[in-house]
Amino acid sequence: MQDLEPPLEQGIQEQVRQALLEDHAWADATSDAVVPDGAQASGRIVAKASGVLSGVNYARVAFDLCEPDGKFQWSAGDGSAVKPGDVVMTCSGSAKGLLAAERTALNFLQQLSGVATVTALAVAAGLDFQVLDTRKTTPGLRDAQKAAVVAGGGVNHRRDLEDQILIKENHFALAGVSYAEAVAKAVAKSGGKIVGAEAQNLQQACDALAEGATYVMLDNFPRQTLAAAIQKIRDLHPNAKIEVSGGLDPASLGQLTGMGVDRVSLGLLTHSAPALDLSFLFDEPTA
Repeated sequence: MQDLEPPLEQGIQEQVRQALLEDHAWADATSDAVVPDGAQASGRIVAKASGVLSGVNYARVAFDLCEPDGKFQWSAGDGSAVKPGDVVMTCSGSAKGLLAAERTALNFLQQLSGVATVTALAVAAGLDFQVLDTRKTTPGLRDAQKAAVVAGGGVNHRRDLEDQILIKENHFALAGVSYAEAVAKAVAKSGGKIVGAEAQNLQQACDALAEGATYVMLDNFPRQTLAAAIQKIRDLHPNAKIEVSGGLDPASLGQLTGMGVDRVSLGLLTHSAPALDLSFLFDEPTA
């Protein structure tokens, strides 16, 4: 199994164990009814679509917990590109153990590989800027999905609410002060943390940077005015870090090339990524 930092490995072990318990993996009524005790089996995970792999550590733990005496050979890891027919893993061991782990292992592997695959498509389309994720993650899978974004070539945005200060539309509405005053207040209380500010128009963007924001997020700016807005920001704040968000997908990212954007954040990387099609195929079991 790939070496991991102890806290991370422990977290994966517990998360996968909970997923197996949810599936009642150690009380498989079907296998108990039809699969002979002591039956051995061999199998493989095969890609049925092109994409980028992620979640291998989660799948490994699922098999290790259900079949600790099994033999597993992984031929691809997180970040590996796969195409239809590629064998990702081969294994042999207790038929019941492999059956118990199969679905949980694939659930992690397919979902996280889907995130990595969509991220890779977005990165390929964004030729001169970084592609970032958001906090729009599946509860309980945030770290796994953010690791999948990295496997796909993307960059992680803030992990959680404590990680950075990011003043968004709702914060400004509830702050009780002007937009510029809210940014200044956040910068003053940041304690050295990164401070980002969402801007709905050019004036807000310039105000945020003037008050010391680390970066400005241009959210849902009209595409026809975005290039001119970015140029104006650059004229006034040459070293500004500019992020674009809202209504973007891999197919539309090419439109931002050459505009001077530093990075683009896309919630769909984690909240709307389709699972990568992978199958676990068994050979004929032997007694």
